[in-house]
Amino acid sequence: MPYSGLSSFVSDLEKRSELHRIKTFVDPVLEIAEITDRVTKSNGKALLFENNGTNFPVLINAFGSDKRMALALNLENLDEAASEFNSLLKKISDIRGGFFSKLLSLPELIKISGYMPSKTRGKGICQQVIIRDPDLSVLPVLKCWPYDGGRFITLPMVHTINPFTGQTNTGMYRMQIIDNKTTAMHWQLHKTGANHFAAWKKSGKRMPVAVALGGDPVYTYSATAPLPENIDEYLLAGFLRKKKVKLVKCITSQLYVPSDADIVIEGYVDPSEEQFMEGPFGDHTGFYSLSDLYPKFHVTCLTHSKRAVYPATIVGVPPMEDSWLAKATEKIFLAPIKYALLPEVEDIHMPDAGVAHNLVIVKINKSYQGQGKKVINSLMGAGQMMFTKYLVVVSGMVDIRNYNDLFCHVVENTHFNSDLLFISGPLDVLDHSSDKFCLGGKLGIDATLKLKEESSTIPISNDTGKLVFPDLIADTLKKVIGRDKMINVLPEYKIAVIGLNQSGNNTSVRKTVEKLKSNLTDGSLRLILAVDHKVDLNDLSMVAWQVLGNSDPLRDITIISEKTIFVDATIKAFREGGFARRWPNVVTSEQKTIEDIDNKWDTLGLGPLITSPSLKTVGLKMEGEDEILIR
Repeated sequence: MPYSGLSSFVSDLEKRSELHRIKTFVDPVLEIAEITDRVTKSNGKALLFENNGTNFPVLINAFGSDKRMALALNLENLDEAASEFNSLLKKISDIRGGFFSKLLSLPELIKISGYMPSKTRGKGICQQVIIRDPDLSVLPVLKCWPYDGGRFITLPMVHTINPFTGQTNTGMYRMQIIDNKTTAMHWQLHKTGANHFAAWKKSGKRMPVAVALGGDPVYTYSATAPLPENIDEYLLAGFLRKKKVKLVKCITSQLYVPSDADIVIEGYVDPSEEQFMEGPFGDHTGFYSLSDLYPKFHVTCLTHSKRAVYPATIVGVPPMEDSWLAKATEKIFLAPIKYALLPEVEDIHMPDAGVAHNLVIVKINKSYQGQGKKVINSLMGAGQMMFTKYLVVVSGMVDIRNYNDLFCHVVENTHFNSDLLFISGPLDVLDHSSDKFCLGGKLGIDATLKLKEESSTIPISNDTGKLVFPDLIADTLKKVIGRDKMINVLPEYKIAVIGLNQSGNNTSVRKTVEKLKSNLTDGSLRLILAVDHKVDLNDLSMVAWQVLGNSDPLRDITIISEKTIFVDATIKAFREGGFARRWPNVVTSEQKTIEDIDNKWDTLGLGPLITSPSLKTVGLKMEGEDEILIR
C-alpha cells in the first residue's frame, strides 16, 4: 500500500530489516556522506541518522537495493511495473480508432483517470507546523564532499509553473545553501524548470517556487523520471502507488504540493536578480561539476509535519544510490519506448560505469539489414536519450547485464570500417570531456548480428576466442610505447589497457598513437584504452568509468588499423596545448574524514569496519588543485 510520509516508509523498512538506526552523533558536514558511501557500495541497509544536531532525522540510502527500490514504488519487484506498463500500452495499441475512442473503450485508461492528482482544501500533513520566519539552518542539510561549494539539498522536488500556459512541473534540482533564507537553484539548461524560469523572465514577474521533501517515496522517483513535459509527474506517481496524489496549496503562493510531504520550503526566484556562482559539487559523474551561475531562491515560509524526516542522498564515483533509480527507469520506460518509438527494442540497460548518459546498451529483435543503425539514429534524438555519449545496439541471445558475454559479443560483431556511427550533438551539462559546453562527440555502435547484406569484405579477426599469447602482446606493446609503461592485456576481450603519465617528454598521447600505427597492424588487439597512469588497470569497472567519462568519441578515438581502435581517456588538461575548458577533479573524501569515521565506526552499530571507497580513488585526485586542473 502507498506510504503517507517518510515516517511510515521508515517503519516498513525497519519491519523488513532494511533499515539501520544510528544514534551516535554524526555531523551532516562530510561525516554522513562518508559513512553512507561505505554502506551503499557494500550493498548495505538504508540509514537513519537520528543524532545530527537538528530535530529532523536524516534518511539516506533508502533506494539503495532492488528490494527497497521496489518498496518505494509500491511494487513486489521492478518487473511488475514494466509488466503493467507493457500490458496497458499493448491494449491501447490493439484498439482501433482515434484517441478518444480508445479512451472510451479502454477500462484501463478510464481507471488511470482516477490516478490524476487532486487539489484539496484546507491544510495538509505537510503544514502541521508553519514557520513564517524561516531559517534553513534548522534542517540537517549535507555537505557531501570536501571541495563542495557548501551544503546542498540533494533530494528536493521543485515545483514550478509556466506563467503563460499554466502547465506545472516537478523536477529534481540540487539546491546549495547560500544563507538561512536563500539557496541557489540548479536547474540545468535542458530542464523544464529552466524553461519555466525563462518564461517568467519574459513576464517580468517574480517566479513562485515550492520545494517538497519526502512524502511517499514514489514522489521522489517520479520527480527524477524522464517524462515528457506534458505529463504530470504525480500522474506517474498515482499510477505506481495505485492511489491519486492529494495536493494542497502553499501558504505563501498559489502552487500546490503533496499533502503528505514531510517538509515544504516555499519561496520565489526573481529573474531580474543577479545570479549566484553555484558549486562546485561532487556529482553523480564521479567528478566535481564546476561552479557556474544559477538563480537565487528566496525562502518565504517553511512548513513540515510533526513527524518529519529529512531525505537525502549522495552521489559520486559509481555505484551509488542513484544506480537503483536508473534500474527502475530501465524497467518502467522500456514499454513506452517499445510501443511509441521502436517496437523491436527488447531491453535497455545503463551500466553503473556510464553514470546514466555516458553508456546505454540496447538489445533489439533484429529482422532486417540496417536495423541496428536505424535504432541508433532514432534513440540519439529521443527525449533525454539525446544526451547519450556511447550507444551500443546488440541482437541475439546475449545477456546485456552479463558484461563478460556482452563485451565478447560486441567485439565479435563490430566492423570498425562500417559499424561505428560518429556524430556531434548535445551532451549533458555535467559532461566535462568535450571541448565545448553541452556539445560534443557521440558514438553509436552497431554490434547486432549481421545479415548477408551487411557482411564486410574485411573479416573481424583472423581467429576466434581469446588471445593465445597475451604476454607476448604485452611485451610487444612495451617495445612500441616504452618499457616503463603500465600495461594490462585482457586476452578474453582482445583489449589492452595502458597507463600514460603525460608529464614525460615522450609519453604524449599523440606520440603513442603514432608508434602504435607504425608497429601494431596485425589486428591481434581489437581495442587499446589509454588512461592516466594513476588508474588501477586491473579494476575494470574503474577503467570503464574513466574511459566513458574522460573521452569524446569524435576527438579521442583513433583507427590504428582496420581491426584495432585506440581510445584516449587520459586527462585532457595535461595534453599538448592544454584544454579549452576547466577539467574537474575526481570526487573523493579527504584523509581526515576517513580517519574520523574509522575511529567512530565501532559506535555506529554497523558491524565490522568497512574501509572507505575513497581509498581506491584518492590517488586519482590531482594534488594542489582544490577544484579544477588548468594546464
